[in-house]
Amino acid sequence: MKLNDLFLFGILILIWSCGAEKQDASSDVNISKNSIQEKNKAQEIVDQSIAKHGGDLYNNSLIKFTFRDRQYKGRKQGNSFEYERSWTDSIGQQIRDVLNNGGLYREINGKRVELDSVWAGKYANSINSVLYFALLPVHLNDRAVIKEYLGEVNIKGKPYHKIKVTFEQQGGGKDFEDEYMYWFHREEYTMDYLAYNYQTDGGGARFREAYNMRNINGILFSDYINYKPKDESILNVEIFDQLLEKGELEELSRIDSENVEVIILK
Repeated sequence: MKLNDLFLFGILILIWSCGAEKQDASSDVNISKNSIQEKNKAQEIVDQSIAKHGGDLYNNSLIKFTFRDRQYKGRKQGNSFEYERSWTDSIGQQIRDVLNNGGLYREINGKRVELDSVWAGKYANSINSVLYFALLPVHLNDRAVIKEYLGEVNIKGKPYHKIKVTFEQQGGGKDFEDEYMYWFHREEYTMDYLAYNYQTDGGGARFREAYNMRNINGILFSDYINYKPKDESILNVEIFDQLLEKGELEELSRIDSENVEVIILK
């Protein structure tokens, strides 16, 4: 090949590589824009749903309810919170667990008892789990939450927005690796379905269908039908709406909150 030909060939290669780089850069920009749009879409839907379910009332309220023969209270005022559960055990002792910004403590018959870190952690996780689900969707705006919009689907003939939730390790708690899926009604913005997988106790996945949704002093509460997949090896919660439609979920339990009371604090 002559020197001029080599020079021309080199110029053509340079032009082609620059064009390819520009195309790759353009693709990266488009992917980034789409990711931002999906994130913004997910945030908008969650905000609308929180407003529908009670909005700012969550931030200054005392909520009481009974769940499986135990009494729960959730108090939130500004940045301070306090969760409480109480019950009478099999030998007649009055047990009271309190979880707040300072940690967890237990009282038996009105007196505080010493707890090692393992049991304190178990009790804190247990009480937090019940209050977390009872007060959804408000917790979907917690700092560690990562939201992803997955589009629209139909469940039982109704349209829903589908949002995936994962957690950052820092601030995401001990179960930060769990995955959640939420389905919000496209027009009403009610949270009608949710699913999650978990790693503890051998791992598994659950799907919940809301029913008996009622407004109590401005805040919406639901009871849930709790399902598990018939094939318990399935942990991909993204497809649980399809499993419901195909009849591949079976009822495991009912999750009912009774005697719900809401007091708005000033």
